[in-house]
This record gives sequence, structure tokens and C-alpha cells, in this order.
Amino acid sequence: MSATHDTVAAADTAAVRRAIASTTRPPRPGPASTALTFGWRGMLKVKHVPEQLLDVTITPVMFVLMFTYLFGGAISGSTGEYRDYLLPGILVMSVLFTTVYSGVALNTDLTKGVVDRFRSMPIWRPAPLVGSLLGDTVRYLLAVTVIMVVGVLLGFRPDGGFFGVAAALGLVVVFAFGLSWVFTTLGLLLRTPSAVMNAGFMGIFPLTFLSNVFVAPETLPSALEAFVEVNPISILASASRGLMAGDADGGQILVALAVAALLAAIFAPLTTILYRRG
Repeated sequence: MSATHDTVAAADTAAVRRAIASTTRPPRPGPASTALTFGWRGMLKVKHVPEQLLDVTITPVMFVLMFTYLFGGAISGSTGEYRDYLLPGILVMSVLFTTVYSGVALNTDLTKGVVDRFRSMPIWRPAPLVGSLLGDTVRYLLAVTVIMVVGVLLGFRPDGGFFGVAAALGLVVVFAFGLSWVFTTLGLLLRTPSAVMNAGFMGIFPLTFLSNVFVAPETLPSALEAFVEVNPISILASASRGLMAGDADGGQILVALAVAALLAAIFAPLTTILYRRG
């Protein structure tokens, strides 16, 4: 009986091998397709845990409403005037805060052993990293859409029109993509997701509040004003305001793009090296 069973098993194995040998091997997926697949993975995580979107939906709305109606009159003398100044800044702040979660998500995969599985797959090695950031880009777009809808409902009417607003949103998303690489590096260096989150916000909070997101630099002490003027987040916020207002400063836009490119050029290779070394 055992000999018969072994013979049948061998015949089945041979049949499977012939079937495989007679079938054309599917082509190995390229970098773009693998990166998009991992980006879609990020979207599926949001689908199953929609609470992840609270930071890009509820939180920015709270900031807009509280700062406009609590401090607008005191800062600008008019809530409407302050709303027009604040909204592009809140847009910048909300998207940049979201970039911290790129590092948190990567560290979560690392500590759970998911990254080890990715490393064993015959795919383009940086695909999980690039795909994750592409998925986060959808979160950025959702955040800016929510903020702009709330702004329009509150009476915000950008003189730059649709194309000015779209250009401002694109600029902020590109800058956020470059900044995300900083936090993915952090996600590979630190040992727990909570450590990545704490360290990330410890860095992004001071830079955001020491900028022109909430108040004009000329209202600050001279030493602080000098720092705010050269802060890349201030430059990004000013460029976004200019694009929405229809009087964009080309120099500010170029500086914002250059900073984003510099961050990506430094931290993307560093993240990839750390990811490969594991």
C-alpha cells in the first residue's frame, strides 16, 4: 500500500513539474508596479482602520475653527482677515505633521517582522519604502482637500482661483514627500513606534510654531523674526499663500522645492541603506 502511495505521489509531482515547465514564467514585476502595489497596501490599511484618518480630517478642522474664532480678532482685528492668512498655514502644518506617521508605520512593520518578509521577496528592494510614501501622499491630498472645503465654507475665496490653489496643494505635497524620508530614516533607527512618534513631533512641532504659520514674522522679537524668515516651513507657507492669492513669489517656490529635493537626496539613500542592512 505504501509503495502504491509513493508511486502516485511521484506521478503527481512529475505532472506538476511538467505543467510548470510547459508554462511561460511570468515576468518579474518592475519597480513601478511593485511600488504601486505597496502603495495600495497602505490604502487597504486605512480601509480596515479608518480611525487613522482622524489626524487628516478632524484635527485640521479643529485648528482652523479654534484659531480663527478664538484668536483671529486679537491677532488681526478681524476673523475674516486672519482666516485668509491662517488657512494656507494650517494646510502646511497639517500635512507636515502627517509625515511623522511614515516613520511610525515603517517602524511598526519592522518591529512586527513584516519587513523581514519583504526583504525575502524577489522585488525591487526599495519598493516597500517608496510604496508606503506614495500611499501616504493620498493622505496628504485628503488633508488638503478637507481644509480647503472647510475654508470655502467659512468664506475663504482665494484670488489665485482653482489653478493657484492646485499649485499650492501640489507644492505642499511635494515638500511633504521629501520630508517623509527624514522620518522613515528615524523609523529605522529607533526601536519602537512610540519613540518614533515622540521624536518626530519633538522636531516638527518647534519648527512649525517658530514659523509664520500663525503670525506674521514682523510681530516677533528681532532675533526670533530672523529665524522665522529663514525657516523652510515659513518659506513653504509664504509660497502657498502667494499661489492662492495669485501673487506667487517664484524665489520662495524654488526654495521650497530645493529643500524638498535636498531632504530626499540625503535621507532617501540613507533610508535605503539602513533598510537593506536590517
